Amino acid sequence: MTALRLYSAKRWIYTGLWLICTLAGSAHALEGDAGTNAGGTAAFNPALDNQLARLQRIAYDKPALALQILQKLRLDPAHAAHSQQLLLAEGRMQAAAGNDTAVEAIAINLSQYPNSQAQVSLLRALHADQGGRSLQAAEHAEKALAGLEPACRLGQGGANRMPSMPKDCDFRSAWAALRVLVRKQQNEGVLTLAEASARQALALAEAGKDNYLRALSMGHLAMLGHYLGQADETNRWLAQGQKAAEGDVLAMAHMKSFESALASRSGRPADQLRALEEGLALATQADAPRLMAQMQIGLSDVYVQLQQPQKAATAAELALPQLHALGDQRLERAARHNLALALIQARQFERARRELTLLAEMRQDWSDHAVLIEELREEGEAWAAAGQAKEALANFHAERSLSAELVALNREASLKQLKVKYDSERKQADLDLLIRDKTLVDKQLANRQLAQQVGLAVAALLALSIGLAAVMVKRVREANRLLKANEALLRAQSERDPLTDLANRRHFLAVMAQQAPAEFNGALLMIDIDHFKHVNDQHGHGIGDVVICEVARRLSHAVRAEDLVVRWGGEEFLVFAPGVSLADLSHLAERILRGVGGQPINTDSGPLRVTVSIGFAHFPLPPSKLALQWEQAVNWADMALYTAKSRGRNRAMGIATVDARDSDALMQIEADFDAACSSERVSLLQVLGPPA
Repeated sequence: MTALRLYSAKRWIYTGLWLICTLAGSAHALEGDAGTNAGGTAAFNPALDNQLARLQRIAYDKPALALQILQKLRLDPAHAAHSQQLLLAEGRMQAAAGNDTAVEAIAINLSQYPNSQAQVSLLRALHADQGGRSLQAAEHAEKALAGLEPACRLGQGGANRMPSMPKDCDFRSAWAALRVLVRKQQNEGVLTLAEASARQALALAEAGKDNYLRALSMGHLAMLGHYLGQADETNRWLAQGQKAAEGDVLAMAHMKSFESALASRSGRPADQLRALEEGLALATQADAPRLMAQMQIGLSDVYVQLQQPQKAATAAELALPQLHALGDQRLERAARHNLALALIQARQFERARRELTLLAEMRQDWSDHAVLIEELREEGEAWAAAGQAKEALANFHAERSLSAELVALNREASLKQLKVKYDSERKQADLDLLIRDKTLVDKQLANRQLAQQVGLAVAALLALSIGLAAVMVKRVREANRLLKANEALLRAQSERDPLTDLANRRHFLAVMAQQAPAEFNGALLMIDIDHFKHVNDQHGHGIGDVVICEVARRLSHAVRAEDLVVRWGGEEFLVFAPGVSLADLSHLAERILRGVGGQPINTDSGPLRVTVSIGFAHFPLPPSKLALQWEQAVNWADMALYTAKSRGRNRAMGIATVDARDSDALMQIEADFDAACSSERVSLLQVLGPPA
């Protein structure tokens, strides 16, 4: 490590001297390009932007060196007219260094310039993205794009040439904003929209003739092709990205990162390990500490998958000091997550708990629900594999709660769109009525004037007014009828899951509202698709949606006509079965297991065998028949489901009896369900699924 640090120090010095000479040598060439627009603000200078782009690449790994060189550029009189452009570059470098105070100060300073709103928004987007606040980052990125895009409308290219780039287009800033949006859209599962954003970024990089950004854009498109289940597109984009990166060691290292991610998602750990080792060698050759740390995170991830906890922990620990020094909280969180998984596998539980406590503090500002859900799932599975049931159950409930929150956010967004649509229709109807009322009043005034001259005309006009009023009343009634129909449609749509057309949580809550609030009666079956994450990772989210829809269809056929099937969230379903006995409930669970897992599901990737795990219970719980609210009943079914998953999946576990005389005893059992099962305070029924 000492030799590597000495080598890196020399590379810093040589790189800095080369850049200072290069940038200073081209200062006079920039003087001819410098100009101002009509408002007195310095025009965007493409030649300076090319130099700042090279400096920005250095700042990703060595922000202190890049800032030092930038200060020399700012002192050059040739760049006096481009202070706004240089200030934005400094802000991006400070964001890469994780200097919160400096970034905010530069944003305030930058806002003093005319027409700088887009640049300020970009700076705040990159800063939020660096801190893992993806929702804030995307919000600022959209504002930045709104200001940058008008100057970046690409001209039409010929048959053998790229579209032309407008002179004043800051295409690299627009590309950076699009990259933030692609990451957020991908994590939210809006893959078609993410692909459109990535293609837009690629078009900017190609028009700007920046091979480094071209390669990164193609890597993003390769990942999206995999998520969309487009194998040919994935391979094509990866090959094109590798070709674009040729001759650029840093770009080649980034492409190895994409290659390793695709191998991981396809379940090829050997190829993933090879790509990461090659990428680490390239990152070391490029003297890129942040990228080296990123490769170490990837290595720790694959070693966790290969059940080699010592190697996984070593790789994660090598990455952490560099990431902490760079202030990269997003990557540091990933490294600490992998370290915690390795420590759990190594059965170093106290160290693992300390790491997870620190990780929980770092996650407080984390707004990327999809990534956090996946991390909680992996931590829960690691605890379960290590036999630590209490921690596994806590992660299981935290993951489920966050999944429900994400589903609620997505549903709320959909409802808002519907509400905007129907509110617009209602407002338009009201406007039409006001216009008609005004027309009627105008005609009545005209009639009064005519009435002073001709009596017969008064009678005729009064008759016409009565006729118009009748038409108006009829139309108002029709408008009200349509509005009520729209409101009923909105309510119905808000209670159905858009993917499976099953009832959703909102509908289940409405059904529960009709029960006695203090006592839940009936049976619940909580159902979870086994290893669904592997389906998404290996076959893409499109195939995952096919699996969810087919499981929903099979569930609906397996239950009784009077039973309610609810999509509870993600790959989880809830069945409410009123008026069923405990014995019949076991038969119902068996029908569901065989109905779902008895036959493979046909997909574009071939037949997939899918099984489910089930937790079920009949309420009030026998034999004491203590009253429970429906929320508590769902929790008991949850605990039974977790037991089914921990005992091997593809089975149903039902609660037969509970030895509890009062509510306090019941709460003690809930606090440590596994211990209660071991001490036979809870007796369970087991129903096995169809054999493989």
